[in-house]
Amino acid sequence: MEAVVAAALPLVLLANGLGAGVLINTQLGGMAYLDALPADRYVHAHAFYSTRYDPFMPVCICATALGSALLAAVGGPPAAQALHGLAALLALATITVSVTKNVPVNKWIQSLDPDRLPEDFGRLDPRRPWGMWNRVRAWLLTAALAANCAAVPLLI
Repeated sequence: MEAVVAAALPLVLLANGLGAGVLINTQLGGMAYLDALPADRYVHAHAFYSTRYDPFMPVCICATALGSALLAAVGGPPAAQALHGLAALLALATITVSVTKNVPVNKWIQSLDPDRLPEDFGRLDPRRPWGMWNRVRAWLLTAALAANCAAVPLLI
């Protein structure tokens, strides 16, 4: 069991940290840039950005969920198990928001021609809801990282 924790913990922390970092970066820089663009430039930029993070982000978030669940299951002090279990649930919540809220918008934006936007694009413009759900994902995965990191001293 100790060998599993010793092997899995650094990988989980790495995947979790990279995933949370990318989501926070998107909040701090990417969204501000996308919000400032006119509709046609926004569609072009969003379509470009959204393809750059696949499969990197899904791998990081899934590795966080699975690795945290493994760490919660293999033993160690109950408090560490509980923290890893919480991290796994937070990562699963991140996956749920991604799949149900952000990915459909990404796919829709990628299907649009920036030079021929739908006439009602102004009404359909997804920047605000996409940004809100991305903020939720960023907080969820960052909270998962905090829980995983809080478990480390309990394992030493």
